[in-house]
Amino acid sequence: MSQQIPNRLIKETSPYLLQHAYNPVDWYAWGEEALQKAKESDKPILVSIGYSACHWCHVMEHESFENAAVAKIMNDHFVNIKIDREERPDLDAIYMDAVQAISGSGGWPLNVFLTPDKKPFYGGTYFPPVNAFNRSSWTEVLHGVAQAWKDRKHEIESQAENLLAYLHKTNDLAQPKNIVPDQTEKVFDKSHCDTIFNNIMVSADKEWGGFGRAPKFPQTFTIQYLLQYYHFTKNETALTQAILSIDKMLQGGIYDHLAGGLARYSTDAEWLAPHFEKMLYDNALLVNVLCDAYQITKSERYRAAIEKTISFVQQELMNSQGGFYAALDADSEGEEGKYYVWQKQEIDNILGEDAAIFCEYFDVSEEGNWEHKNILRILLPTEEFVKKHDLTVSAFNDLIENSRQRLLEFRNTRVRPGLDDKIILSWNALMLHAIAKAAAVLQDEQYYILAKNNYNFIIKNFKKDNDSFELYHTCKNGIVKYPAFLDDYAYFIQACIALYELTFDPAYLHTAHNYCNYVIENFIDEENAFFYFTNLHQTDVVIRKKEIYDGAMPSANAIMAKNIQHLALVYNNSEWGKQAELMVKTLKEMVVKYPTSFGNWAMLIFGLVTSINEITVSGPDAGFWGKHIHKNYIPNKVLMCAVDGDNDFPISTGKFSKSLTFIYLCKNYMCLAPFTSVEELMKIIEKTDYFE
Repeated sequence: MSQQIPNRLIKETSPYLLQHAYNPVDWYAWGEEALQKAKESDKPILVSIGYSACHWCHVMEHESFENAAVAKIMNDHFVNIKIDREERPDLDAIYMDAVQAISGSGGWPLNVFLTPDKKPFYGGTYFPPVNAFNRSSWTEVLHGVAQAWKDRKHEIESQAENLLAYLHKTNDLAQPKNIVPDQTEKVFDKSHCDTIFNNIMVSADKEWGGFGRAPKFPQTFTIQYLLQYYHFTKNETALTQAILSIDKMLQGGIYDHLAGGLARYSTDAEWLAPHFEKMLYDNALLVNVLCDAYQITKSERYRAAIEKTISFVQQELMNSQGGFYAALDADSEGEEGKYYVWQKQEIDNILGEDAAIFCEYFDVSEEGNWEHKNILRILLPTEEFVKKHDLTVSAFNDLIENSRQRLLEFRNTRVRPGLDDKIILSWNALMLHAIAKAAAVLQDEQYYILAKNNYNFIIKNFKKDNDSFELYHTCKNGIVKYPAFLDDYAYFIQACIALYELTFDPAYLHTAHNYCNYVIENFIDEENAFFYFTNLHQTDVVIRKKEIYDGAMPSANAIMAKNIQHLALVYNNSEWGKQAELMVKTLKEMVVKYPTSFGNWAMLIFGLVTSINEITVSGPDAGFWGKHIHKNYIPNKVLMCAVDGDNDFPISTGKFSKSLTFIYLCKNYMCLAPFTSVEELMKIIEKTDYFE
């Protein structure tokens, strides 16, 4: 708790210093009074530097500087000085260099210890109240420095002299590479990311894309890992394999070239012959990875595939209230794939003179490419095909689109596959997340409406009652059944986070937070950090299983780890952050060795190795700028937008401006100076060495 009697900082004008004016710490502003006090008392000086909009500065204040017991240690052993880096950038620059030399990194809050004559000898950035994040606790640091000053003062003074000499030297010459390293051992580092990549590539099909042998599943999580690996390392092989996998699926028979939509898996290595049923979740996961591919490549073929896939879902899997049905059957008239396959003569009769080009492009022949029938697939990319036939791209596209519509009209007269019209919460939540992501990436208002309607459908139909956070698993004809499972909650929380980043409506984040609390209370295994698949009240199972693998759908435990990692930053909940980290650490060996079964866990490792980009946009144009940020591929980010000065979230505290729009980037418990454009932000993000 903060003291009621103000300290010396109450006389200051800096908003940052005034924020600390009621701390029990006996703060001084930088000046003669403090410096003289240090000399007279022969105490080391503790300088703490930050600024009013620095998130982790506020975290450390709340955790440590407002704590009376911690303050007593500081007051007994140090002369404590608070500095606003915006008021004193000179002092900030000197002591930042010192801390970077000591630890290899810097940022704010900046905490540095000086001899009474102002020479730095030790420091760091954020220190937690207890050991966490591979960092010593603040009290340990205080006791350690105080004891060292008492027992080895001359040694410290010598160390300070050497460091000062080093700073002088680096001020004259280019910064050398052999700065004092941080000796803290990390659980994950770049080598683990590299090993995961190498292990993925062992099973990669470098001709047809995908991973492993037939039957071949989409494995979109593995593809997403490769896209992230490319983003962080610029390894072209990773991008090539990811794009090859996506393209071959979109060109193959596993994808419906007439109506859109992905089938469950391919029975062969070439993606030709699918198991023809279409599941809601597969198409949600396809849209999800297509959004990443579009952000990275800006290729219009991925935009088109997103739009076509969502159109399929709307046309064939959506009810009138905005809920999504589960699946379309593989069979019609008792025969697998009958609805989807063609005889060449049928196409000739329907398309007439356009049939020749269409059939060559989609691998249609008299003998057929599957069981004497034809599954539409593309063997030669459009660019190569039109060049081969000396066609213009626009004329070719018009021919294909016109032909597609005519064949689709004919196909619609066939007996349709059966519709599984139950509505499953977890599958709907996956699609909700995908559509919200597509709405943000493509800046599409209609997708926003679609996502909002599905969210409202879930809230209206799946909640047990208004006063409870209990959800049901399925809904059909207005009748709900079965208590929701872990994946229902995990995917729904993930979707709520995506809806916030689409709309910047804080209600969605609060919903995510409330359901996260519910899951922790009702699904957690008290013996470790993982979650059971069933809640603690469900008694009709002989064992409460904990699933950790990615299957056709993502591991619910992995998604929950991602959710609590995200919300831990938004709400400043260090316990949640530690739990997410512990979950990933526990699975370390399996994830690294078998990454195609742990794709979502592998991506979480990137978050631990590279740290999360915490982005807050504030000011009158915050909403517009926030939407502009969505055009860029920034994996492992938390995006906040203080459109109207809402300070419900600790991560955004102190960042609102009524007159100007700013972008704040915090990362690894430290914050950078605010940016005044999205372009400035992206320049910093793109040139960041994530593995330094």
